[in-house]
Amino acid sequence: MLKKIRVEDLKLGVYITEFCGSWLEHPFWRTSFLLSNPNDLNAIQASHIKEVWIDSDRGEDVDSAPYAASLDPLKSGIDTRLEEMADISRAASPVDMEEELTQARKILHLSREAVAEMFSAARMGNAVDMGVARNIIEQISNSLARNPSALISLSRLKQVDEYTYMHSVAVAALMMALARELKFDQAKVKEAGMAGLMHDIGKAAIPRAILNKPGRLTNYEFGVMKSHPRRGGEMLLSQGVSSDSVTLDVCLHHHEKMDGSGYPHGLAGDQISMQAKMGAVCDVYDAITSNRPYREGWDPSIAIQKMMGWAGGHFDQRIFQAFVKTLGIYPVGSLVRLSSGKLAIVMEQSEGSLLKPIVRTFYSVNRARKISPVVMDLSRPGCDESIIQREDPRDWGLTDVHALCFGDVLNG
Repeated sequence: MLKKIRVEDLKLGVYITEFCGSWLEHPFWRTSFLLSNPNDLNAIQASHIKEVWIDSDRGEDVDSAPYAASLDPLKSGIDTRLEEMADISRAASPVDMEEELTQARKILHLSREAVAEMFSAARMGNAVDMGVARNIIEQISNSLARNPSALISLSRLKQVDEYTYMHSVAVAALMMALARELKFDQAKVKEAGMAGLMHDIGKAAIPRAILNKPGRLTNYEFGVMKSHPRRGGEMLLSQGVSSDSVTLDVCLHHHEKMDGSGYPHGLAGDQISMQAKMGAVCDVYDAITSNRPYREGWDPSIAIQKMMGWAGGHFDQRIFQAFVKTLGIYPVGSLVRLSSGKLAIVMEQSEGSLLKPIVRTFYSVNRARKISPVVMDLSRPGCDESIIQREDPRDWGLTDVHALCFGDVLNG
């Protein structure tokens, strides 16, 4: 039987099914587990979580009858989670970039651990905890509602050895942001996010020597790598994912191309679903802007420029145009040169124009020296600065562009 109890009534041997409150308020990425470690018990009781749901059929019961609230057997687990997350949704009001970056960093840290465990479970042939996956999607959704740029921008910063896991999280966030731009309803936005999160689950079946190879893959190795959509589809089906689900579709078809040259089925044009077309754009953008074992990632605005040339053959034009509106022509973190000869980093998109974001200047090309940083909104009336070109950080020997953009958040 499910019941809600106070954390002070917890004891070893109980089976926790849900924490009452935000995922960020407790120290665990899991949504349910047998409480067997004294350190875990202490961590829960020291957290901000006040109540938890336990299942006495799967673990010890707790004698706290005056307080315990038994779950109505007619109410679904989803309904219960929605009730418990009411306090989270109230927090999803707009905030500024700097404030949300701190929250986004916490979400990404927890998500990395959760997705790593999902891949580990899949690699061993075990079921993936979809409750954890839904928790990740819920937190990403809340972050996008508070500030649409913060988590997406921060998710681009990955350590090489965590690329596979964080790529899944980044694509989930990009899919949800793009779905919002395309006016999907909230349920379909989260559906797109789940598809993004699970799109590369098949890579759990790829040998790590191939997955993390620092050099160019051989033809044989590339053939093995290209099997990950099919393997992912098999994994999802074996776990009960519906054969007509968006999650399965995007997993199978995010490498299909509009001109029919993609894989695994060589689909073309309208044979590819809208969500799979979205997955293709989001997957490629995060891949080419992230550092990989064999190359450094591209600057975000350079990546957008390159992808423009691929639209039509690789990407659906309408989907790609919506993607550009989502991130901006000069996405957050882009290095640009202004008409005054100053180098600047894009900090946020402005409401006025895709061509006129909010930037922070830091270097004078004319004087060949650093200058005191100044933040300016290029769309503000009277602003006589404009972007004249994109810049590649490598051409300027810049290795700290991320620090220029995200500042103390990376060091906190």
